[in-house]
Amino acid sequence: MKRRIAILGSTGSIGTQTLDVVRQHPDLFEVETIVANNSTDVLIAQAREFRVGNVVVCNKDRYREVADVMQPEDIKVWAGIESAGALAAASNVDIVVAAMVGFSGLRPVVEAIRAGKIIALANKETLVAAGAPVMALSRQHQAPILPVDSEHSAIFQCLLAAQGNAVARLHLTASGGPFRCWSREKIAAATAADALKHPNWNMGAKITIDSATMVNKGFEVIEAKWLFDMEPDRINVVVHPESVVHSMVEFEDGAVIAQLGCPDMRQPIQFALSFPDRLTLNNKKLDFATLGSLSFEAPDMERFPGLRLAYEAIGHGGNVPCAMNAADEVAVAAFLRGEIGFYDIPSIISDCIAGVNFVADPSLDDIFDTDAEAKARASELVRKHSR
Repeated sequence: MKRRIAILGSTGSIGTQTLDVVRQHPDLFEVETIVANNSTDVLIAQAREFRVGNVVVCNKDRYREVADVMQPEDIKVWAGIESAGALAAASNVDIVVAAMVGFSGLRPVVEAIRAGKIIALANKETLVAAGAPVMALSRQHQAPILPVDSEHSAIFQCLLAAQGNAVARLHLTASGGPFRCWSREKIAAATAADALKHPNWNMGAKITIDSATMVNKGFEVIEAKWLFDMEPDRINVVVHPESVVHSMVEFEDGAVIAQLGCPDMRQPIQFALSFPDRLTLNNKKLDFATLGSLSFEAPDMERFPGLRLAYEAIGHGGNVPCAMNAADEVAVAAFLRGEIGFYDIPSIISDCIAGVNFVADPSLDDIFDTDAEAKARASELVRKHSR
């Protein structure tokens, strides 16, 4: 039988590449529900091509323009994030691709987990902000979480060869972003346009800025803790500019297993959708004869303090990573608008995680309260830093 998919965030980078995987294997997958916020033209085109059953427009102000177009198509159109969660949890869905950007993706993912769905997780914020309660729900409802991030997918694939042997360390690779070779002084003057020029990956604006600050890699450390039950001091970050080795697993005897591939998110997406099977994919394949050298270096936490802040946040635990995520969302949005400087982002994050009302064992309600609290504080700090 075909695996029936709901895509939360179908018009973004992960969503569109998920649809390309489906396009290549229409005999194996069908799309039941697609969800987007504002990109209504793309959403309409996707609904028509894949003949989906349901379309959700999270921005209720954009609902009518989609509903009017879809009315003759026999495609149901819904509005609001609540509808996204209800449809992700519906009985006609097997796999939920969680590709919405930001904290707003948490609620529909929680609803899908409570319904026992397979979660193909690309939304980092789900585990960064709410790792403990989300993983508890996953266990309670037997809803497996399969990683889509290339680094976590790589670790997941390497662990399949572990055969029950103990893992010594996880090695998350990082491209280093557009500022890897820049001085701190030059980085301090960087604009949003500079930061959006990622050397290897084609991603959305938010995650591209997070890559430039290396906050994104810090979030991946937090995510890896929850996905693989690994303490942060055993999760190492190594800069690998070529982005060919996607991550590695080191065992107690010193052996290291790595997963390699060209920088193309369709491979980890496909593996999450088809697991445990591997499918053909019309992506570029590695040519080792022409690949040349692969290089590795330690991350510079002075030039990129966002990574250090993430280790500090997960070290404190509780709701502190949630506060970090909330502060980052506000600060990155302000940087993209040109209101603050590049290094104001980690400064705002640092202030927010230091001042959060600490909750050691947060419930989901505590997580939502922390998100609101930290975003309010971060907004105040943006005004203070504003140019």
